[in-house]
Amino acid sequence: MTTPMLTIVMPVRNEAAGIDAALQALAPLLARGAELIVVDGGSTDDTASRVQAAGAQLIHAPRGRALQMNAGTRHASGDLLLFLHADTLLPPQADVLIEQALAAGAKIWGRFDVRITGKPRLLRVIAVFMNGRSRLSGIATGDQAMFMTRTAFEAVGGFPAQPLMEDIELSKRLLKLSRPVCLRTPVVTSGRRWESRGVWRTVLLMWRLRLAYWRGAAPERLAQWYR
Repeated sequence: MTTPMLTIVMPVRNEAAGIDAALQALAPLLARGAELIVVDGGSTDDTASRVQAAGAQLIHAPRGRALQMNAGTRHASGDLLLFLHADTLLPPQADVLIEQALAAGAKIWGRFDVRITGKPRLLRVIAVFMNGRSRLSGIATGDQAMFMTRTAFEAVGGFPAQPLMEDIELSKRLLKLSRPVCLRTPVVTSGRRWESRGVWRTVLLMWRLRLAYWRGAAPERLAQWYR
């Protein structure tokens, strides 16, 4: 039986400070046959040149994670797709875990638990609640490194072309096909977003945005609040 190929799609914009480490962390997966496509959304630093210097496949797309990830998928060769933020590190055996999780065919998408790095202890609590809420609701976020079969991705039309909550909307569409696999092995993501804006301030903002989205607020309006 042929092992399905995994394509990792990484949207980036102005990630020069950490892109080298992000690419190096993926080396074991690439050595086992995974494909990596880095999609630059108009970086004004040397992100793109660093990606090229590392020998990674680089394409360009309009700014916006949804647009970038959809563009990356159009260049993907894999039967399995993994969408990875540049500041998120996968567990060493992520490819094996994904293959095993989707092998039976009963579930066609999933995500990892997340652990958030940073000095504030509250970040650990936030991660626990994120994972628990996701497990109950079946809704995943981009920080949790969403993965799925290409067939599932295409069946729901890919990421919606909206500037925020694209991961939430994609989860809602995928839920019509199956519940997600919620892998307890965590990815590790940076707490820089919470720390730079203030942990409690960011938590309250995200709650406000989610509530507004569920009540029908336009993603474009939410994106203005988020900025």
